[in-house]
Amino acid sequence: MEVMRIPASERLSHAYIAASMNECARQKLASTLAAAMLCEADAAQSKPCGHCRACRKTLSGIHPDIITISPGLDSQGRKRREMLVDQVRDIAATAQVVPNEGRCKVYVIEDADTMNTQAQNALLKLLEEPPESAAFVLCVSNPELLLPTVRSRCEIVRANADAEESDEAVADALELLSAVASDSRSKLLLWCVAHEGMDSRRCAAMLRAAREKLADVLLGKSEVSLSSGR
Repeated sequence: MEVMRIPASERLSHAYIAASMNECARQKLASTLAAAMLCEADAAQSKPCGHCRACRKTLSGIHPDIITISPGLDSQGRKRREMLVDQVRDIAATAQVVPNEGRCKVYVIEDADTMNTQAQNALLKLLEEPPESAAFVLCVSNPELLLPTVRSRCEIVRANADAEESDEAVADALELLSAVASDSRSKLLLWCVAHEGMDSRRCAAMLRAAREKLADVLLGKSEVSLSSGR
């Protein structure tokens, strides 16, 4: 991915949405945005400069003022399907604390599109009246899963929108299309029951892969036998 620079003429936002279907691209974009927020270059330079102490630490993943928040694991060691309001409240509780060495602390919220409505509303309060000591990067696969009020208070930056889908997404798409092709309601119901635990990120990736596979069907190149009528 090309290194993104925010021009000196453009004012840095206190909150960004790093959007990409590709998890690696989201993480790289979030790191670049965090570096820009903490960059120590003078006002006449584009950010991140990539050379100052703050940029080097950020891009190496060792800056003490970057706090990463993720949905975490459940009691069985599995990744939670959603981010809870208590995690956002923890952010609010520490956001006022003075940063260690940067001009602010940057909260990188991974899988932010898995926040439930209560968590998003709690975050909205922070975005509406952000403390000077805090900035935010929301990593999402699909910005539309965020509340419009949350999106309106962030700058959306997209990356690698045409990245190849993962093997998991392709396998999920082929299973779904095969169930549809069977013309059997029971098989489709069984597929739905088997995948009821699918989170929004995996579902979005599957639907994008399914769209590509449907294009192959129309071109007669698909391994799925699906009629044009179906």
